[in-house]
Amino acid sequence: MGAYILRRILFMIPTLLGIMIVNFALVQFVPGGPIEQILSQLDQQTSATDRIAGGGSEVATGSSQYQGAKGLPEDFIKDLQKQFGFDKPPLERFLLMMGNYLRFDFGESYFRSIKVTDLVLEKLPVSITLGLWTTLLAYMISIPMGIRKAITDGSRFDTWTSAVIIMAYAIPGFLFAILLLVVFAGGSYIKWFPLRGLTSENFDQMSWFGQAKDYLWHIVLPVLANTIAAFATMTLLTKNSFLDEIKKQYVVTARAKGLSEGRVFYGHVFRNAMLIIIAGFPSAFIAIFFTGSLIIEIVFSLDGMGRLGFEAAVNRDYPVLFGTLYVFGILGLFVNLLSDLTYVWVDPRIDFESRET
Repeated sequence: MGAYILRRILFMIPTLLGIMIVNFALVQFVPGGPIEQILSQLDQQTSATDRIAGGGSEVATGSSQYQGAKGLPEDFIKDLQKQFGFDKPPLERFLLMMGNYLRFDFGESYFRSIKVTDLVLEKLPVSITLGLWTTLLAYMISIPMGIRKAITDGSRFDTWTSAVIIMAYAIPGFLFAILLLVVFAGGSYIKWFPLRGLTSENFDQMSWFGQAKDYLWHIVLPVLANTIAAFATMTLLTKNSFLDEIKKQYVVTARAKGLSEGRVFYGHVFRNAMLIIIAGFPSAFIAIFFTGSLIIEIVFSLDGMGRLGFEAAVNRDYPVLFGTLYVFGILGLFVNLLSDLTYVWVDPRIDFESRET
């Protein structure tokens, strides 16, 4: 197992490098970079000033590659390029970036004047909160319910829970989040939970028990809104996986040998059926942890990693964009490795040593 883990870790290096190369190459063709945005804003301010003053003096910079550079000196544009590092060829910029990233030096945000590492550390607790609590709650509900639905397939319990699951899957997460706000956060009905944020303003003055209570009070609605889609998908996946195993020949044979239903189910069926659920854990975790939390963070005014990455992409804040992408990539790869190790824990018959990575 040690050799397999080492091979997987070594294989992460070219995988992560490929992710960064593809995204860096795509960014080179995206219009409206950070320099062009700054130049456009300055040009608009200059044009407005000229109109007020009644002047028409413009410095021609027709040779500039930036559309927003009209009326701005060429030297000023070159200084901006040097400041942002765009005076170097793309290949050189990429190599310098990856050299810094190996030391986890992500540079400084273009527009916030703060290190990307500090930004990530500041926003990460919000995403960790949403991701871990949502994943934990979804699995704690979905797996027992899915198993019960498989055992009682076709019963009244299976029918009415299926109706609830279909409705939960059909409701978009952001719509459910808004509904929770309207009903339970003082929108139009009752105010049991706070409207926004992860903690109260006087959080630092509270006791440890008060802080824990305040923290849990704030995360109830965001976690519920984030859990609904994951809960529905995971429940159906669990049920179908166990139904497939229950119908197999080895279950019939085990029952024919006189084994009890509990021994058959938890000694044989459970171990095999859980493999497909574990296989889907990495993608489900990454989706909940990063992608799925973006809209929830916006609705509940939570300042997390999903919102940070989205704003960086809109504002063309490349150090933040690539820094968060690098962190996401590393976490995703290690979660996949953790999934494989969990395979062995659930079913020791699996031998990754004989597998080619």
